[in-house]
Amino acid sequence: MNLRITPPDGILEASISLPSSKSLSNRALILRALTPDGEGTISNLAQCDDTDVLSAALTQGRDAREVNIGAAGTAMRFLTAYYAATDGSDIVLDGSDRMRHRPIHALVDALRQAGADIEYVAEDGFPPLRIRGRKLAGGEVKVKADISSQYISALLMTGPVMTNGLTLTLEGEIASRPYILMTLTMMAERGVEADFTGNTITVPAASYRPGDFTIEGDWSAAAFWYEIAAVSSGFVGLDGLKLPSKQGDSVVSEIFTHLGINTADGEDADLDLLASPDQDARINYDFSDCPDLAQAVIATCALLGIPFKFTGLHSLRIKETDRIEAMRRELLKIGVNVAVTGDDLMEWDGRRTPIFEMPRFDTYDDHRMAMALAAVSIFIPGIVINDAEVVSKSYPTFWDDMRSAGFTVIDASEPSENDADDK
Repeated sequence: MNLRITPPDGILEASISLPSSKSLSNRALILRALTPDGEGTISNLAQCDDTDVLSAALTQGRDAREVNIGAAGTAMRFLTAYYAATDGSDIVLDGSDRMRHRPIHALVDALRQAGADIEYVAEDGFPPLRIRGRKLAGGEVKVKADISSQYISALLMTGPVMTNGLTLTLEGEIASRPYILMTLTMMAERGVEADFTGNTITVPAASYRPGDFTIEGDWSAAAFWYEIAAVSSGFVGLDGLKLPSKQGDSVVSEIFTHLGINTADGEDADLDLLASPDQDARINYDFSDCPDLAQAVIATCALLGIPFKFTGLHSLRIKETDRIEAMRRELLKIGVNVAVTGDDLMEWDGRRTPIFEMPRFDTYDDHRMAMALAAVSIFIPGIVINDAEVVSKSYPTFWDDMRSAGFTVIDASEPSENDADDK
């Protein structure tokens, strides 16, 4: 599905009910599954591909023999630990072609230290995995902390059901620390208090306390509405969010103060995004703690003409796609040549080159690519987003919400007044 997008005719005014947080939802599902008898209800569970496949896999329980989670990276990591720690499970855990090229050796190595029985079915270090579940011994385990915080969260959530609990030493610079803190907070809400001192997290052997979860809106999804508000100088009200939030990506409200958007308690919505004339002349930011915000912020700076230097991007190389290379390629289509250094740095000096054709953006099977590039339509009406259905991974109603905000979003095969620009 390729979509052509044009902006509202007048000043943008939008009231958006955000989808539920998939990060909170996925953790809630695992914690409930690890609670004795699986007790507890989850209200406002995310309705998206990632959460759907995780929920479906857990519904099958230990009797499942093969589970394919598609492109859901969180499900792959959380289920690897869950099945390894579930006595009696015997399963092959597989995914999409891209998933088969996303490394998982750091998590498997750590689980093996805890006593897990996991084999690589094909290429060492990558899915699919053959997992034979057992009661894990736990104890002292080391894991590389600079690849993905989801490895750490997967280990932490299964720590209480290990015989000796878990003493987890994080090696290297810790990536996405707020997501680890989110996991620990949710565990504490279910009666398991861990100690996080220095680079060591100690989780006691314990049973999770039954209870109910209520999932708040998704701050990662909110980033794209901050982008739209900044680029349009319009008004956006967001429902489903709160400040403070256990979601680390709520820092987007702080980042966008440098891009001309202030966040205030709403009158008709939970939060209002208010345009401000105050913008920084240049943005420098380290995304180590919030890599999922990077694409929205990069695109915003490119559209507003604000030079930037962004670091802490190394984990973007192993997401749904190589997000660093994907953003570099797609921004060239609007005359923005971003310099990339190594796996960590993206920089732009603010200069543009002319473009001579209507941009048609590729999405690389990445939901955040599609959403980050949608706002280009405000400056270049009639752009096309290829394979736009990828948003179903985290935000299935994104295009409907764009329409409700006044954007025209149509099948790219339909005639448009901009068709002449495509020739």
